[in-house]
Formats: sequence, C-alpha cells, structure tokens
Amino acid sequence: MARWMGVDYGDKRIGLAQVDDDLKICVPWQNYTRRGPDVDSDYFRAIIRAEGITKAVVGIPVRTTGKEGEKAKAARKFGAWLKGVTGLEVYFWDERFTTAEADALLANTKLPKKKRKARRDMIAAQLMLQDFVSAGFPRTWKPDPLDDVLTAGRF
Repeated sequence: MARWMGVDYGDKRIGLAQVDDDLKICVPWQNYTRRGPDVDSDYFRAIIRAEGITKAVVGIPVRTTGKEGEKAKAARKFGAWLKGVTGLEVYFWDERFTTAEADALLANTKLPKKKRKARRDMIAAQLMLQDFVSAGFPRTWKPDPLDDVLTAGRF
C-alpha cells in the first residue's frame, strides 16, 4: 500500500503532511528546518523509512497566470533532489494560496503569533496534499491560469 507525504518546500523550512491509511484525510505532520544537503538527506531518509512513505507530492507555487517562476523551479529542483536521495516517487501539484489559506485558518485560533507561524508550513502542506487526494491522485498535472482553475472547481 502506498504511503503519501505532502511537501511544502521553502528555502529555510519545509512543511510536511501525510494522508491516512484509507487515502482520504490529510493531516499536518511536521516542519523541518533545513540544515544542509547531508543532514537534510539523512533526515528525509530516516522519516520515510520510519513512516513507510513511498510517494511524495511537492507543492509548486504557480503564479496566477499559470506560469512557474523561480520559486517553482526551486521546488521542482528540490523534488528531484528528494527523489534522488530517498528513491521516492515524486509528483508535483499546484499549491497556490495554501500558505495564505493556512494563515487564515490559524488566525481563528487563540495561538500566539509565533506558534501560528510554527504550524503554517505543515498546514499548507496538508491543504496542498488534500487537494491532490481530492483530485484523485493524478500522476500528471499541468498548471493552468487561475481563472481556468477556479472554473474547473479545483479550489
């Protein structure tokens, strides 16, 4: 059985989420602060081994025009690196606005700002992974302009 991990890539911090064994409900899992290629690869190999993760979905921050910018290229490069160091099957999925949505969800809590910020990336990963799961685990994806995405009902 496949075990999926959602990845909200960042230059400093990476948010992670998982989907339940029934492949229906995604949950925030943890945040990881990047430390360097060697330490990062040891960390990811250890957690995927411990959790039995076999597949990963890396969020791509697509612009509202449907084009990919420098951050998207960096996320794709990270996905290729992750596949290389872990052997995971890696897929990519649109993560537009997940950080803003995570901030909005956390704004309704009574958590102090520092604790909200500490949870934001893993919640963004959860939202992105849940969208991927709800879309039926598509193995291919092409970014569309925002208007097309909204009318397609993906958000």
